[in-house]
Amino acid sequence: MGPTSLQNLYAPVATFVTKKLDILITRNYSKRNQYLISVLLIVLTAAACFLLTDFIGYSAVALILLLAVSLNAILFDILPVMLSALLSALIWNFFFIPPTLTFHIGTAEDGLMFLMYFVIASINAVLTYKFREFEQKERDEEEKAKAIKLYNTILNSLSHELRTPISTIIGAVDTIKDGQIDLSEANKQALYAAIETAGIRLNRQVENLLSMSRLEAGFIQPKADWCDMNELVFSAIKDNTDDTGQHKIEFTPDNDLPLFKVDSGLIEQILHNLIHNALHHTPNDSTISLGVTHSETHCVIHVSDNGNGFPENEIDFVFDKFYRLRNAASGGTGLGLPIVKGFTEAMNGQVLLENLPEGGAKFTIEIPCEFSQNTDMDNE
Repeated sequence: MGPTSLQNLYAPVATFVTKKLDILITRNYSKRNQYLISVLLIVLTAAACFLLTDFIGYSAVALILLLAVSLNAILFDILPVMLSALLSALIWNFFFIPPTLTFHIGTAEDGLMFLMYFVIASINAVLTYKFREFEQKERDEEEKAKAIKLYNTILNSLSHELRTPISTIIGAVDTIKDGQIDLSEANKQALYAAIETAGIRLNRQVENLLSMSRLEAGFIQPKADWCDMNELVFSAIKDNTDDTGQHKIEFTPDNDLPLFKVDSGLIEQILHNLIHNALHHTPNDSTISLGVTHSETHCVIHVSDNGNGFPENEIDFVFDKFYRLRNAASGGTGLGLPIVKGFTEAMNGQVLLENLPEGGAKFTIEIPCEFSQNTDMDNE
């Protein structure tokens, strides 16, 4: 069996195994462990082949040992791999090439085969290792490109979201300070209101950025306490009053709801972001509906609208940070919904999104929690 036939048999297998085992980070192992594991793999493979020699023949053993060397090349650094290539050649010679249990090779053909095996095993080890390095370099470049794209997205989003309220504040303050302009009390109040609105908008963006940083750092530790869910919903609606415009927000409180033991701060932020998202991304005159129910183990929050819904091909990406729909209205940093998902999962809950058949979208938040003693499940 010549070098070309060996390589043709090996190449498809090596490519497949390389892709499947790429997730392993065995190159972070210590040198000692890499040497130990690579040698053990060769020894165990040889032991298995030794038991099957009568069925597969010693020529087929060469292919199996070559595959073991390839696995080592996929997993480890070059020196342990070269050691395994040398060891596999010696083992194949000693235990499998007649006469066995000696390093003597009986025929010139077997000698040539042994020489070809050692050369191919060495070349295969180096090439597989280099191929792995090349793939890793390509992935690093892709990750770098993604990081740059994400960085540009953040800058573009923040430049708009922060510059607009900052410009409003600076302009309003300059107008108020300009002694040459005689402002009526009504005009002053309007400018103060504009400053307040811009300040709230700035504060919301900063809070979102801080929340995302806390989520990514794993600093979110929910602090559950008894709270009235109706009050939380009303508070979130009030916080979004200035952005309501021509939209309508509907919420009918359920006075029979029990108290829920949840993190009220996280819940209120979830509600706030869902309402704000609906106000920003639905047409004028849309209606946003909220509701709170519960099952035997979960608090369930519904936020729906009668807008245009989400494009089906983008609905799986809306919870990705900094992702904005292709046809979305200008503005927004793409952090609201990722924060909703992050805060919900921090409380061991889940968020579901679906387009409604009659139009619009519906978010469902399910959070496991305790209920107060007056919970009446017979009405559910």
